[in-house]
This record gives sequence, C-alpha cells and structure tokens, in this order.
Amino acid sequence: MHGWGYEGMSGWTFGFTTVGMVLLWVLVILAIAALTRYLLKESRSAGSTGGRTPATVLSERFARGEVDTKEYRERLEALREAGHG
Repeated sequence: MHGWGYEGMSGWTFGFTTVGMVLLWVLVILAIAALTRYLLKESRSAGSTGGRTPATVLSERFARGEVDTKEYRERLEALREAGHG
C-alpha cells in the first residue's frame, strides 16, 4: 500500500475522525430533539385557546358580533352552571 501514497492512519487523522464522528452524532441528536420539541409545541398550540377561559372566548365572540345578546346570556349562564364561568 505504500506505493499509492497511503501511509496509514496517523494519530492526527484518527483524532480528527473521532472528533468529526462525535460532532456528527451530536448534531443528529440535537436536530432530532429540536424537531420533536417543535412538533410537540405545534400540537399543543393547535388544541389550546391560548390560556383564555371559555367565558372570555364567549365575551370576545359577543364583542365581535358573532353572537347576539340573548345567545350570549344563555351560553354564559350555561358556562356558570357547568363551573366554567
């Protein structure tokens, strides 16, 4: 093998290869962790109301005109009876 310019793996080559492989695996693990965290955050935010109570959401809908006064009062009373108001 010496005829082709290959002199074997020296100490420096072995060291750089080892460091390179460790860095590669660290980057792979960090990428997986970041992707998992992002996906979990997205799934949590998709089903939440942003920390608002049902009564607050109802009040916002009333303020935007999506529900009239009668419907607002009925729903608010139902929320209070259910313990959400």
